[in-house]
Amino acid sequence: MAPHPETIIAAFEQSGIIPVFYHDDADVCCEVLQACYDGGLRVFEFTSRGAQAQPNFSRLLELKRAKMPDLYLGIGTIKDAAAAAAYTQLGADFIVCPITDPETGAYCRSQQILWIPGCMTPTEIAVAEKNEARLVKLFPGNVLGPAYVKAIKPLFPNLKFMPTGGVEPTRVSMDTWFDAGVVCVGMGSNLLAKSLIDSRDWASLKEKIMQTFAFLDDNA
Repeated sequence: MAPHPETIIAAFEQSGIIPVFYHDDADVCCEVLQACYDGGLRVFEFTSRGAQAQPNFSRLLELKRAKMPDLYLGIGTIKDAAAAAAYTQLGADFIVCPITDPETGAYCRSQQILWIPGCMTPTEIAVAEKNEARLVKLFPGNVLGPAYVKAIKPLFPNLKFMPTGGVEPTRVSMDTWFDAGVVCVGMGSNLLAKSLIDSRDWASLKEKIMQTFAFLDDNA
């Protein structure tokens, strides 16, 4: 059974940075996960965006269980309850969606697994809240921006927010988002640079993650 949702929300807040990643090559996926872990991150979102998503996620779970007992490994880009069920059965710790689908939320509640719906409008956020979401993914973050967070937070005082997209691994970008009131940020290619992955430069990827983590420490 997955850890309690509140435990994982606390881990999201403590981590501050949630790497978001997919690759067709399982070995690359494992190296990226290892670099993130070695760089200090303890939450990782793999995305269901390709033909190899399920077998590669299974490989990541094997690595987590063998070497990373304190890591929370979840699955993203989940758009329906059937996909949520498939990954829950594999062993996902949490479910992240690009949309707000009440059926997926109901399934996750039935399994006591954290459901993080994706929202863009106040109406979608209200639907997520009505369906007992506690942490909401603001997507796409590059379209919404930090000012949007400041505008909506007073309307939803009991919700926590995580933007994905549009967050850069710089002190200025991170400070702007966290000052607006988010509890963590999702980062894909801005953090997990394609150039480093293509060149298999895992040491530099780890260093970049550590540097980005340091911006959070400075902000704290």
